[in-house]
Amino acid sequence: MSAQIIDGKAISTRIHTEVTQQVAARKAAGKSTPGLATILVGDDPASHTYVNSKHRACEEAGINSFGFTLGADTSQERLEGLIRELNQDERVHGILVQSPLPKGLDEQHALSMLSIEKDVDGFHPVNIGRLAQKGPEPLFVSCTPAGVMVLLNETLSSIEGKHAVVLGRSNIVGMPVALLLVRANATVTICHSRTQDLPAMARQADILVAAIGRAEMVRGDWIKPGATVIDVGINHVEDSSRKKGYRLVGDVAFEEASEVAGAITPVPGGVGPMTIAMLLRNTLKAAEMSDS
Repeated sequence: MSAQIIDGKAISTRIHTEVTQQVAARKAAGKSTPGLATILVGDDPASHTYVNSKHRACEEAGINSFGFTLGADTSQERLEGLIRELNQDERVHGILVQSPLPKGLDEQHALSMLSIEKDVDGFHPVNIGRLAQKGPEPLFVSCTPAGVMVLLNETLSSIEGKHAVVLGRSNIVGMPVALLLVRANATVTICHSRTQDLPAMARQADILVAAIGRAEMVRGDWIKPGATVIDVGINHVEDSSRKKGYRLVGDVAFEEASEVAGAITPVPGGVGPMTIAMLLRNTLKAAEMSDS
């Protein structure tokens, strides 16, 4: 079996185009330009790369972006003071605090200081709490988990009734994805480092979401024939044949898995592009909410 490749790059490009058109329409109607503020603390190279890519995407979509970079020795008081300032700034509709924060800073408390109406990254405790409850809807859903759900809905005629297995239980991906799948009426199993016989659990999945951060850990014989596989992992593997000296791989052994799965996301080009696309969509939504 040769799996269908789920093209996250193409889907994210379509979303980017839709957001760009809607932003242009807002401006033409005399409404405010959506604005995103990012807060980056410290000098982690990967975080700088991620934040820069978000600002580029905003510029391409016609969204205003405001970047705030603080030193690694920034105090909790200074960080939270900046968040309070941005909460009151009418130019800013969305605020993103780039994770991880340096040691010594309380990330959860900082996130709790965000205005829930500007929490476009979906990590405010109230938004996470609403996601975990039946009934109330979160104002915003975390961007990567939201992107995963878009990919699944684009690929499958229905998620309802399917057995979904999520490998990983992080606050950023694993747990929110599991909650979203429950909301979509899937039967969900969450696996982690203490799960016994992980391959056997994975083989039960109609939908397998891998978010464990270990290069190519999920092998082809872990996959149920015909399953839909969403690989959230982004790992650097040394490769002297590449100009940069490394290549990117996911948490799934792609070549093996694609011979068994019904559909699968590649790395790169699968989940990754969806994260920024959903951030743009959330920022536009925040601006639209501010109109009322």
